[in-house]
Amino acid sequence: MRKKKTRITVLDIAIALILLGAGVYVFYRIRVGLNYHWNWGVIPQYLFRYDEEKHRWVMNLLMEGLKTTLALSVWSILFATIVGSIMGMFRVSSSLFKRLIGRTYVELIRNIPPLVLVFIFYFFLSDQIMPVLGVDDFIRSRSERFQEILAFFSTRPELFSTFLSAVITIGLFEGAYITEIVRGGIQSIERGQWEASYALGLSWWQQMRHVVLPQAVQRILPPMAGEFINTIKNSSIVSVISIQELTFQGMELMAASLLTFEVWLTIAGMYLVVCLLLSLAVARLEVHMRRSLA
Repeated sequence: MRKKKTRITVLDIAIALILLGAGVYVFYRIRVGLNYHWNWGVIPQYLFRYDEEKHRWVMNLLMEGLKTTLALSVWSILFATIVGSIMGMFRVSSSLFKRLIGRTYVELIRNIPPLVLVFIFYFFLSDQIMPVLGVDDFIRSRSERFQEILAFFSTRPELFSTFLSAVITIGLFEGAYITEIVRGGIQSIERGQWEASYALGLSWWQQMRHVVLPQAVQRILPPMAGEFINTIKNSSIVSVISIQELTFQGMELMAASLLTFEVWLTIAGMYLVVCLLLSLAVARLEVHMRRSLA
């Protein structure tokens, strides 16, 4: 297959010049108009610092925030996958009641602003549910080693109930979108597959387990991987409830240092690197899936 030659048109050059001019203008406004004094030299110390007691380099505010963001995203997407898979099955169920539950969940979550959901779930879960479940008491009663492992995979023990509320909030929000991905994947299986498995005498669950789901999973995985990237970006919204993830740490650092542009450009770069790496992984996964389906 011959590769097409890349042609640069006059319109391409015009667009490039407009973008270049916009970039130069923004730089000029920051440099001259705002009379802003750049100080990039202090940013590295907010990424890593040398711990005199441990005699080694450890993560500082921004890297700690990135670690919390990744932990929050991983646990949230796992919870969202469980909820989304169950609700996705409900959406294609033959039971009217289950379909109503699945549809109500999706419409309820998708039509309420995520910030409102964060406040509702946070104040309800943290103030009402967590004390009843005794989450904080359970964590405090565990051994020091257990608390160290907990801190490595999530957050500090004293912040765990808030972290758990954020995981549930983001998980329920992302679960609505995963529900539709699962529903779409199942419904994309050709009708003949259903009819052939029904003709073999398989029940609805046996059809799903042995015929439909193995094929649907291959079609669901690429968009699911893309949803994980969205989860990382959407996790910044829980900064409003004082979860010490990357955006929250950025706000704290900006207020303390007044390095507005340096801090937010650094945070933007950190999000960009993480999401770009995941996007490349998703692209390779999609290529692998297409080859396996061919």
